[in-house]
Amino acid sequence: MCFKRMRRLNPALLLAGLLPLGSAQAEFGLNFPPPAGDVAQDIYDIHMLTMQIATVLLIIVFCIVFYSLYHHRKSRGYQADQNFHNTWFGHWSWVIVPVLVLGVDFTIANNANQVLKTVWEVPEEKDIMDLKVTGHQWWWEFDYLDHDVKVESRALPQDKAGDLYLRDVDNRLVLPVGQKIRFLHTSADVLHAFWVPELAFKKDAIPGYVTETWIELNREGVFRGQCAELCGTWHSRMPIVVEAVSREKFDQWVSDQNAIKVAAVAEASSDKSWSKDELMEKGKSLYETKCAACHQITGTGLPPAFPPLKGSPIATGPIGGHLQIVLNGKAGTAMQAWNSLNDLEIAAIITYERNAWGNDTGDIIQPADVKNAR
Repeated sequence: MCFKRMRRLNPALLLAGLLPLGSAQAEFGLNFPPPAGDVAQDIYDIHMLTMQIATVLLIIVFCIVFYSLYHHRKSRGYQADQNFHNTWFGHWSWVIVPVLVLGVDFTIANNANQVLKTVWEVPEEKDIMDLKVTGHQWWWEFDYLDHDVKVESRALPQDKAGDLYLRDVDNRLVLPVGQKIRFLHTSADVLHAFWVPELAFKKDAIPGYVTETWIELNREGVFRGQCAELCGTWHSRMPIVVEAVSREKFDQWVSDQNAIKVAAVAEASSDKSWSKDELMEKGKSLYETKCAACHQITGTGLPPAFPPLKGSPIATGPIGGHLQIVLNGKAGTAMQAWNSLNDLEIAAIITYERNAWGNDTGDIIQPADVKNAR
């Protein structure tokens, strides 16, 4: 019955249904992206060796199959050999074929074993750069331990990312070319996995553990990856964008980041009394960047894991309780401590939460209030 109905379908409708598939073909690739490091190149070469061997074997097998189908076809009057299993080949093929397969496997495995040792054994060099990678639900935190720089990287909303929606971020992971870099992977909540194809490795970020990988980039460019471990409802919104630059550009970027941090600290520690409008504007931006993943832009949350802030006892109750839960988090829940933010940032976020989505408490929290609450 289903096949009869399908035959009656309008061909034009079928063609219209296939058009999106045709328009998406530009996204398909025939191979891995070009590697951006020597280790990545080694892995790529292993992949190509495997594909070449598999292609040769495939051609041989198909030739034998097609020859057998043609030469031993029934129309030629060919009679099946009922005693093939008693021939020399019939007896020894059970040994010869597995030995040949193992020979192919060992050819690949020997090279792969050497590459794996190179990947997992981090070079013991004094000038290696340490980068701590922390996975969060649902964003990445990058600590440049040798440069006292911290970067938080989150997916851009669709209106800002455009065609790169779910593939672009607000802050890229900037790395220098020609510098050995050790990645220290961990997680602040659940399992994540750091994966950028051009960097070759994919490494799990495990809560309570630190795992290592390393890379030495050999070309400049922008390389895109993503979290490769199912980590929750917003797993798809954890892209990674690596920007490989020259050593000179990297040093300038580090200098700019430090200047921004100094300016932010100076602004937060000043005695300025901020107006409600100023705090709301700054708080809205910070909330949508740091809090909306769990509590949603509308403040409605994702119950029961992430409670709503709209009309909640926390956001409309005593200010002291609100301050303490933001500063210290809440044990046994996904609410982490945000005490790494400066006093102005926390003041702006709390002011926004207490006056957005109809909460309208009228409360204004100044940086000095946060300082006293610490």
